[in-house]
Amino acid sequence: MSLFECQNLCLGYSSTLIQENLNFQVEKGDYVFILGENGSGKSTLLKTILGFLKPYDGKIRYDKEWRKNEIGYLPQTSEIQKTFPATVWEIVLSGCQADLGIIPFYKKNHFAKAEENLRKLEIFDYKNRSFKELSGGQQQRVLFARALCAAKSVLVLDEPAKGFDSSATKKMYEISEDLHKQGITIITISHDLQAAQKYATKTLVLQKKQM
Repeated sequence: MSLFECQNLCLGYSSTLIQENLNFQVEKGDYVFILGENGSGKSTLLKTILGFLKPYDGKIRYDKEWRKNEIGYLPQTSEIQKTFPATVWEIVLSGCQADLGIIPFYKKNHFAKAEENLRKLEIFDYKNRSFKELSGGQQQRVLFARALCAAKSVLVLDEPAKGFDSSATKKMYEISEDLHKQGITIITISHDLQAAQKYATKTLVLQKKQM
Protein backbone atom coordinates (compact mmCIF):
# COMPACT_ATOMS: atom_id res chain seq x y z
CA MET A 1 0.00 0.00 0.00
CA SER A 2 1.46 3.34 -1.06
CA LEU A 3 1.56 5.99 1.70
CA PHE A 4 2.43 8.73 -0.77
CA GLU A 5 3.70 9.17 -4.29
CA CYS A 6 5.80 12.02 -5.65
CA GLN A 7 4.96 12.87 -9.26
CA ASN A 8 7.34 15.10 -11.23
CA LEU A 9 8.17 16.80 -7.94
CA CYS A 10 10.37 19.89 -8.15
CA LEU A 11 12.00 21.40 -5.06
CA GLY A 12 13.27 24.92 -4.61
CA TYR A 13 12.98 28.27 -2.92
CA SER A 14 12.59 31.79 -4.32
CA SER A 15 13.87 31.48 -7.90
CA THR A 16 16.32 28.65 -7.14
CA LEU A 17 15.50 25.14 -8.35
CA ILE A 18 17.21 22.41 -6.30
CA GLN A 19 15.67 19.22 -7.69
CA GLU A 20 13.30 18.51 -10.54
CA ASN A 21 11.14 15.68 -11.82
CA LEU A 22 11.42 13.41 -8.80
CA ASN A 23 9.19 10.37 -9.19
CA PHE A 24 9.01 7.77 -6.42
CA GLN A 25 6.60 6.30 -3.92
CA VAL A 26 6.88 5.14 -0.34
CA GLU A 27 4.93 2.09 0.73
CA LYS A 28 3.56 1.37 4.18
CA GLY A 29 6.29 -0.43 6.13
CA ASP A 30 9.20 0.82 4.01
CA TYR A 31 12.56 1.77 5.50
CA VAL A 32 13.74 4.53 3.17
CA PHE A 33 17.23 6.03 3.19
CA ILE A 34 17.70 9.36 1.41
CA LEU A 35 21.33 9.85 0.43
CA GLY A 36 23.18 12.63 -1.32
CA GLU A 37 25.79 15.32 -0.90
CA ASN A 38 25.14 18.53 1.00
CA GLY A 39 23.03 20.97 -0.98
CA SER A 40 21.23 18.27 -2.97
CA GLY A 41 17.89 19.05 -1.33
CA LYS A 42 17.49 16.13 1.09
CA SER A 43 16.10 18.18 3.97
CA THR A 44 13.99 20.25 1.60
CA LEU A 45 12.46 17.04 0.27
CA LEU A 46 11.56 15.85 3.77
CA LYS A 47 10.00 19.21 4.68
CA THR A 48 8.01 19.17 1.45
CA ILE A 49 6.75 15.64 2.10
CA LEU A 50 5.74 16.68 5.64
CA GLY A 51 3.92 19.76 4.33
CA PHE A 52 6.23 22.38 5.84
CA LEU A 53 7.23 23.59 2.37
CA LYS A 54 5.25 23.77 -0.85
CA PRO A 55 6.54 22.00 -3.96
CA TYR A 56 8.19 24.24 -6.52
CA ASP A 57 6.22 22.18 -9.04
CA GLY A 58 4.74 18.72 -9.35
CA LYS A 59 2.54 16.84 -6.88
CA ILE A 60 2.58 14.61 -3.84
CA ARG A 61 -0.41 12.29 -3.65
CA TYR A 62 -1.11 10.98 -0.14
CA ASP A 63 -3.04 7.86 0.76
CA LYS A 64 -5.60 8.02 3.57
CA GLU A 65 -3.15 5.95 5.64
CA TRP A 66 -0.83 8.98 5.77
CA ARG A 67 -1.93 10.68 8.99
CA LYS A 68 -0.03 13.76 10.15
CA ASN A 69 -0.89 13.16 13.79
CA GLU A 70 0.86 9.77 13.67
CA ILE A 71 4.24 11.02 12.42
CA GLY A 72 7.32 11.40 14.59
CA TYR A 73 9.80 13.91 13.17
CA LEU A 74 13.39 14.61 14.19
CA PRO A 75 14.74 17.67 12.33
CA GLN A 76 18.39 18.57 11.92
CA THR A 77 20.11 19.68 15.09
CA SER A 78 20.91 23.04 13.48
CA GLU A 79 17.17 23.81 13.40
CA ILE A 80 16.62 23.11 17.09
CA GLN A 81 16.36 25.86 19.69
CA LYS A 82 19.05 24.48 21.96
CA THR A 83 18.31 26.97 24.75
CA PHE A 84 14.65 25.98 24.98
CA PRO A 85 13.58 26.54 28.63
CA ALA A 86 12.03 23.16 29.44
CA THR A 87 12.99 19.98 31.21
CA VAL A 88 13.91 16.78 29.42
CA TRP A 89 10.68 15.19 30.68
CA GLU A 90 8.52 18.03 29.36
CA ILE A 91 10.09 17.88 25.91
CA VAL A 92 9.83 14.11 25.53
CA LEU A 93 6.26 14.02 26.84
CA SER A 94 5.27 16.74 24.36
CA GLY A 95 5.72 14.13 21.63
CA CYS A 96 2.38 12.72 22.78
CA GLN A 97 0.47 15.97 22.21
CA ALA A 98 -1.07 14.88 18.91
CA ASP A 99 -2.72 12.01 20.79
CA LEU A 100 -4.53 14.23 23.30
CA GLY A 101 -7.59 14.99 21.18
CA ILE A 102 -10.09 17.50 22.56
CA ILE A 103 -9.05 16.82 26.18
CA PRO A 104 -5.69 18.57 26.73
CA PHE A 105 -4.47 16.32 29.53
CA TYR A 106 -1.87 13.57 29.41
CA LYS A 107 -2.92 10.10 30.49
CA LYS A 108 -1.10 7.21 32.12
CA ASN A 109 -0.22 5.67 28.78
CA HIS A 110 1.46 8.90 27.67
CA PHE A 111 3.57 9.02 30.82
CA ALA A 112 4.46 5.36 30.33
CA LYS A 113 5.48 5.92 26.71
CA ALA A 114 7.66 8.91 27.61
CA GLU A 115 9.39 6.93 30.36
CA GLU A 116 9.89 3.95 28.05
CA ASN A 117 11.58 6.06 25.38
CA LEU A 118 13.75 7.90 27.91
CA ARG A 119 14.96 4.54 29.14
CA LYS A 120 15.53 3.27 25.60
CA LEU A 121 17.80 6.24 24.93
CA GLU A 122 19.45 5.82 28.34
CA ILE A 123 18.56 9.34 29.48
CA PHE A 124 15.92 8.64 32.12
CA ASP A 125 18.26 9.95 34.83
CA TYR A 126 18.26 13.33 33.03
CA LYS A 127 14.46 13.71 33.05
CA ASN A 128 14.39 16.61 35.52
CA ARG A 129 17.33 18.45 34.02
CA SER A 130 16.96 21.53 31.86
CA PHE A 131 17.28 20.77 28.14
CA LYS A 132 19.59 23.74 27.58
CA GLU A 133 22.10 22.38 30.11
CA LEU A 134 22.69 19.16 28.16
CA SER A 135 25.44 18.44 25.68
CA GLY A 136 24.65 18.32 21.97
CA GLY A 137 24.60 14.53 21.93
CA GLN A 138 22.32 14.38 24.97
CA GLN A 139 19.95 16.91 23.41
CA GLN A 140 19.81 14.77 20.27
CA ARG A 141 18.82 11.76 22.36
CA VAL A 142 16.05 13.78 24.02
CA LEU A 143 14.66 14.93 20.67
CA PHE A 144 14.86 11.40 19.29
CA ALA A 145 12.89 10.16 22.31
CA ARG A 146 10.31 12.88 21.63
CA ALA A 147 9.99 11.75 17.99
CA LEU A 148 9.51 8.16 19.16
CA CYS A 149 6.61 9.25 21.38
CA ALA A 150 4.90 10.81 18.35
CA ALA A 151 5.59 8.00 15.86
CA LYS A 152 2.49 5.84 15.62
CA SER A 153 2.83 4.93 11.96
CA VAL A 154 5.74 6.94 10.50
CA LEU A 155 9.14 8.05 11.81
CA VAL A 156 10.98 10.75 9.84
CA LEU A 157 14.62 11.43 10.74
CA ASP A 158 16.87 14.14 9.31
CA GLU A 159 20.47 13.06 9.92
CA PRO A 160 19.61 11.52 13.31
CA ALA A 161 23.16 10.30 14.01
CA LYS A 162 24.60 13.82 13.82
CA GLY A 163 26.05 14.58 17.25
CA PHE A 164 25.90 10.93 18.35
CA ASP A 165 28.94 8.88 19.27
CA SER A 166 29.27 5.35 17.88
CA SER A 167 27.40 3.79 20.82
CA ALA A 168 24.44 6.16 20.51
CA THR A 169 24.37 5.71 16.73
CA LYS A 170 24.20 1.93 17.15
CA LYS A 171 21.37 2.32 19.67
CA MET A 172 19.48 4.64 17.33
CA TYR A 173 19.64 2.14 14.47
CA GLU A 174 18.62 -0.73 16.75
CA ILE A 175 15.55 1.19 17.93
CA SER A 176 14.63 2.26 14.40
CA GLU A 177 14.97 -1.29 13.07
CA ASP A 178 12.83 -2.65 15.92
CA LEU A 179 10.10 -0.12 15.07
CA HIS A 180 10.37 -1.07 11.40
CA LYS A 181 9.84 -4.72 12.29
CA GLN A 182 6.69 -3.63 14.14
CA GLY A 183 5.34 -2.06 10.93
CA ILE A 184 6.42 1.57 11.38
CA THR A 185 7.48 3.30 8.15
CA ILE A 186 10.94 4.87 8.52
CA ILE A 187 12.24 7.70 6.32
CA THR A 188 15.72 8.92 7.14
CA ILE A 189 18.39 11.19 5.70
CA SER A 190 21.83 9.74 6.17
CA HIS A 191 25.39 9.75 4.90
CA ASP A 192 25.91 6.21 6.19
CA LEU A 193 26.11 3.94 3.14
CA GLN A 194 26.81 0.89 5.28
CA ALA A 195 23.65 1.44 7.32
CA ALA A 196 21.62 1.97 4.14
CA GLN A 197 22.85 -1.33 2.75
CA LYS A 198 21.94 -3.08 6.01
CA TYR A 199 18.53 -1.60 6.78
CA ALA A 200 16.98 0.09 3.74
CA THR A 201 14.13 -1.43 1.77
CA LYS A 202 14.46 1.55 -0.60
CA THR A 203 17.25 4.04 -1.22
CA LEU A 204 16.80 7.41 -2.88
CA VAL A 205 20.02 9.12 -4.01
CA LEU A 206 19.80 12.84 -4.79
CA GLN A 207 22.38 14.43 -7.05
CA LYS A 208 23.30 18.06 -6.52
CA LYS A 209 21.90 20.13 -9.37
CA GLN A 210 24.57 21.89 -11.38
CA MET A 211 23.99 25.63 -11.33
